[in-house]
Amino acid sequence: MKIEELLKVKGEFPIEQKVIVNLLYTGNWANENISNTLKAFDISIQQFNVLRILKGQNGKAANLSTIQERMISKMSNTTRLIDKLVTKGLVTRITCPTNRRKIEITITREGLSLLEIIHPIIIATEKRLTSKLTKKEQETLNLLLDKLKTQ
Repeated sequence: MKIEELLKVKGEFPIEQKVIVNLLYTGNWANENISNTLKAFDISIQQFNVLRILKGQNGKAANLSTIQERMISKMSNTTRLIDKLVTKGLVTRITCPTNRRKIEITITREGLSLLEIIHPIIIATEKRLTSKLTKKEQETLNLLLDKLKTQ
């Protein structure tokens, strides 16, 4: 369905505006679908993102700035996200004894176990969301999106 129809706009947007509005709308649509999938596990997309970042550390601790720079959403309050994950027992936070400003964050066994459960469900959701595109179209879309970000 065309973006103008979805938003019930008469006429068409100028092409540059249509691209941006369509990107924002589609991003929100994907976000809502992933969020709905994660609701059953009582975690947000941002918390899921932190868990995947920490899993990617392969047992090594990460600090807040490392996590922040790897986040998909740079607007996230990383400290608050870590606090919530600590409360849920999914990550640990340890203050370095020699440098109290340095905080090391690691994923717990519970966090890894949760990711093992969630991972195939997220993969299925991603496949469902992209199912109307061929593999070639998905590759082209990724190339175009990467091109758009290089300015």
